[in-house]
Amino acid sequence: MNKYLANAGRVLLTLAVVVAAAVAVHGLWDYYMYEPWTRDAHVRADVVQVASDVSGLADEILVHDNSVVQRGDVLFRVDRRRFEIALQQAQAAAAGRLAALEQAKRELVRSQSLHDFASRQQVEQAQATQDQAEAAYQQSLADLELAKLNLERSDVKASVNGVISNLSLQPGDYVSTGAAVMALINTDSLRVEGYFEETKLSRIRIGDQATIKLMGQPVDLHGNVESIAAGIEDRERSDGAGLLANINPTFTWVRLAQRVPVRIKLDALPPDVRLVVGLTATVQIGAGESGT
Repeated sequence: MNKYLANAGRVLLTLAVVVAAAVAVHGLWDYYMYEPWTRDAHVRADVVQVASDVSGLADEILVHDNSVVQRGDVLFRVDRRRFEIALQQAQAAAAGRLAALEQAKRELVRSQSLHDFASRQQVEQAQATQDQAEAAYQQSLADLELAKLNLERSDVKASVNGVISNLSLQPGDYVSTGAAVMALINTDSLRVEGYFEETKLSRIRIGDQATIKLMGQPVDLHGNVESIAAGIEDRERSDGAGLLANINPTFTWVRLAQRVPVRIKLDALPPDVRLVVGLTATVQIGAGESGT
């Protein structure tokens, strides 16, 4: 009897160990395959490529690399003298066109008042002359507004709140229209983007709480899932001749889960945390500890 109980005890112990091991393996499998966490996450922000709307010599540089700026702050100035002269020319041209218009109006009134002595053709010519003078005057007003705009745009201003980065512009450098000369990181758009495997997306919902741990920093950050990317690149397909789909004829039997970007909006940051675009982070969606 004792021998039977001893054998039964060993069997039960073995079964218990097997069950415990199976539960542990199942838990690990579920955690690494389906639990919504990732170590592949980064701090991101929108970057404005600061460029001048007019061409000319950079006259004043009012910021330094890594300067904090507010929306509307002047970052640098393009030499204004050429644009001031253009504005004076436009003002003079507008004044001349206005004088010509006033004269054309007087001529039309005079022709209409002398209808008994002036031919219909003369009246029509006076009307056409006034219309042409009116069009020329409106063109001069448009040129004047353009000259004012160019002068105003010679002051290049920050379009968002942020931090200047990669500044190499120096006074005297020639600035071309549309050519970026510095980067402006939009600090209002700071966020974390985690790249989650497709097997984990079913457990992620918009609005879910997220815990973020930045590499090398002891303080955890918190936020919420703001959006999930609607699509990623299909590397197995490209456009062929005739706009037909060109599918890769080879197939890899070992299929790796695709990673989909999930955008996380951060809550208020602790005062001792400084976010730098590009930092690496671990993200856990919902309850639970972050993976290591």
